[in-house]
Amino acid sequence: MTERLPEAAWTGREDLRALVAAMGAGNARYVGGAVRDTLLGLPVKDIDMATVLRPDVVMQRLSAADIRCIPTGIAHGTVTAVLDGGPVEVTTLRHDVASDGRHAVVAFADDWREDAARRDFTINALYADPETRDVFDWFGGLDDLAARRVRFIGDPEERIREDHLRILRYFRFQARFGSRPADEASEQACATLSATLKGLSRERVGMETLNLLGLSDPAPTVRRMAELGVLEVILPEADPEGLERLVEQERRQSVGPDAIRRLAALLPADRTLAGLVAARFRLSGAQKKRLMTAADRSETPGEARPLAYRLGREAACDRLLIGGADIAPLAGWEAPALPLRGGEIVARGIASGPDVARILRTVEDRWIAEGFPDRARVERLLDEAIDG
Repeated sequence: MTERLPEAAWTGREDLRALVAAMGAGNARYVGGAVRDTLLGLPVKDIDMATVLRPDVVMQRLSAADIRCIPTGIAHGTVTAVLDGGPVEVTTLRHDVASDGRHAVVAFADDWREDAARRDFTINALYADPETRDVFDWFGGLDDLAARRVRFIGDPEERIREDHLRILRYFRFQARFGSRPADEASEQACATLSATLKGLSRERVGMETLNLLGLSDPAPTVRRMAELGVLEVILPEADPEGLERLVEQERRQSVGPDAIRRLAALLPADRTLAGLVAARFRLSGAQKKRLMTAADRSETPGEARPLAYRLGREAACDRLLIGGADIAPLAGWEAPALPLRGGEIVARGIASGPDVARILRTVEDRWIAEGFPDRARVERLLDEAIDG
């Protein structure tokens, strides 16, 4: 019996119907994540389409149908159709000519199975006819999807040698879709070829690592990566137990996943080291600052509100959750502003300069320690600081 793609919000889009009509009957099929996630009943973010048509022909047909298109990766056969409901990448069928594990040389093809064979996992090599919604599966992807099994197409080592990043993609997909026990051949290939990750750009490794850490519960997968020797290649400083403790705290306190916070939990409490990891993964300036702030922590993070006042809400939540402390005191709380300015101290006869800064800091420290009292109490604290 032929499997059919269930109806979903995206399958009924009028702009997609117009795209399919422009491509011509039988010339295009949906492929990859949109098909996989729809079969699983999950929301679909991105829609990809494969076609037997060459890129120049795709662009001609879309232009004739008044559909805006962009040659986003035309050398590799990809044209992006800009639709009202969101862009759709349309890629000509391909087969690999050569690959060094980082970059592939491809040639256009006209065989659907040949195109499927060059993909990474069986669950990503599912195609669907946009008109009949019939699903095409040459490598057991439907069975693997039903079993929640992440498995390379064909020889796992061969697939990895074509693109070394597939090691990290495997673990990300395992964390998102997989069940236990995992596919033994896939795991063993990842372990055997883990050293090839050293040849990838640090930015690609960092991005894939953050994608993994941003999933619902990556802790068991990260633990398995450590056991297989893969984690040591990309993040030798990591301690899976730190991530496991954080994920448990997030679950207990109903906090959503956050990749940077989880990366911080994997690392020792070492600000300098966190900065080096941020540089290694080519993180943004804001991400680096946050990672280093989270790493600059003690065993006891302290009270929630004083911490949030000094560091900001996000940084305080990072430290509290990593330290196993409660973030409930921050719910709905906005950090107040100190109701005192340096000019008021000068007006009391204190000369501008270090003494003003010292008195202001003394008052602020006591104001924080007392739970941010009102203006009247701040004035008394100021009197005491000046008299003292």
